[in-house]
Amino acid sequence: MSNFDQFDQYDDENDVVTTGFRLRPVPVVETDATGSWQCGPSELAPRWLQVPEDWQELDRDIWPEAFGRGVDGELTVSGLSVATLAETYGTPLYVISEDTFRQRARGFREAFEEAFAAVGAEVSVYFAGKSFLTPEVVRWVREEGLNLDTASGGELACGLRGGMEPARMALHGNNKSAAEITRALDAGVGRIVVDSLPEIELVGRLARTLGVTAPVMLRVTPGVHAETHDFIATAHEDQKFGMSLAPEDATEAGQTDATQSGTSPAMRAVSACVAHPNIDLQGIHCHIGSQIFAPEGFAQAAERVLTFIAEVRDGFGLRLPQIDLGGGYGIAYTAADSPRPARMIAQALAESVHGTCERLGLPIPHLSFEPGRAIAGPAGITLYTVGTLKGVTVEPGRQRRYVSVDGGMSDNPRPVLYDADYSAVVADRRSTDAQARPVFSRVVGKHCESGDVVVKATYLPEDLAAGDLLAVPATGAYCWALSSNYNWLPRPSVVAVRTVAGEPEARVIVRGETDEDLFARMT
Repeated sequence: MSNFDQFDQYDDENDVVTTGFRLRPVPVVETDATGSWQCGPSELAPRWLQVPEDWQELDRDIWPEAFGRGVDGELTVSGLSVATLAETYGTPLYVISEDTFRQRARGFREAFEEAFAAVGAEVSVYFAGKSFLTPEVVRWVREEGLNLDTASGGELACGLRGGMEPARMALHGNNKSAAEITRALDAGVGRIVVDSLPEIELVGRLARTLGVTAPVMLRVTPGVHAETHDFIATAHEDQKFGMSLAPEDATEAGQTDATQSGTSPAMRAVSACVAHPNIDLQGIHCHIGSQIFAPEGFAQAAERVLTFIAEVRDGFGLRLPQIDLGGGYGIAYTAADSPRPARMIAQALAESVHGTCERLGLPIPHLSFEPGRAIAGPAGITLYTVGTLKGVTVEPGRQRRYVSVDGGMSDNPRPVLYDADYSAVVADRRSTDAQARPVFSRVVGKHCESGDVVVKATYLPEDLAAGDLLAVPATGAYCWALSSNYNWLPRPSVVAVRTVAGEPEARVIVRGETDEDLFARMT
């Protein structure tokens, strides 16, 4: 909407009409008693965003039970004030509830084990290390009975440093280097998930040189469209991961063997693995994307992969003993999100797999799953200190308050990468007035980007002030893992809090960076 009015003016002397523009008066907006903010529900707010009835209440779909409020209104984790953590370690600060992480890891493992035991199948649960990985986290994963999925040589090294048995680790990646594959083979990893036909040749050659047999799973794209952001949907055809199950003309695919026409890239990959003496083809892997809520997509992918396994059986006389259906289970970042419990997901998948195997005459293979975000995400929060507050009239009569904090896209790039939504609460005090009116707000970072947004849309109390502490929940996954030093900001510390003998205990599991850390790599 333009802020100018157009008008016509007649010029008597020259007998012409000229067009002019004048600034349109902006209507006065309703503000609080100090004249600072427009209060109350905002027409700018998304439909899912509701005005809080109680500033102290925590939405339990977003905030796990480990997080609560003290008698003074301060946010706590396992009973420990997060304001104390901020005073001790500074802000921004990643805080991880170890209790929550372990409970969710254990919960996923038990849910899938129980659901598939009911249909006579065995499962393994791999934690997707890409979501949040440190040597300490590896120890949590190992102690809770999960395996570890890695996506690079560095993640593999972290897994080994954390004490994970190599046989319980997998190496993923669409462009693994010879050095990464060699490292995995030397370590004796349980599986290498191969992503392409050229990689099969590379893995086989390196295994022959080392005198070993490479345990391989083939990553396929089942052609399932996941309802998620395009950047994290990974099972449709036009993207970089995996080999298609769809038949194609061999010459169009760059193959010189005309006898391969009409077969799929995935089937040609099976043929290449079967023909290589240093490759042990263990099964098929797929992953349809991330932050997915509906179980139907996972079930559809399972059906297509199992159908492919039946085709391999019929074409090669080969029984593939394993399938991995990946992860991608969504979590609640805001009130708009409705994640399914782990048991519901597991039961739906178990029923689908059991029914499909019966129809195809297949024994149920050993299944594996790869939750990452669903374990780590809800376990973490990020603490920020409020700085500048600025009211901006977005359009006549509608105002948004910009709340600047001391972090931003360097500690959480997900909003700028994926247009991700988050929420926020005041963490270090009770609002001075329980009836403090809501102000529609956007929490932004301190970086030199207009897209540097932490929370796009939220209501915060009108008495919010510089120096207050804000907490953003559900930042345990893909925040520290994707963090950077943009604008030369040192990356924050990661503090884990656990309950020991009934008392909270906090410890640093990743030391925050200093200016000297940034200079240390410079020449």
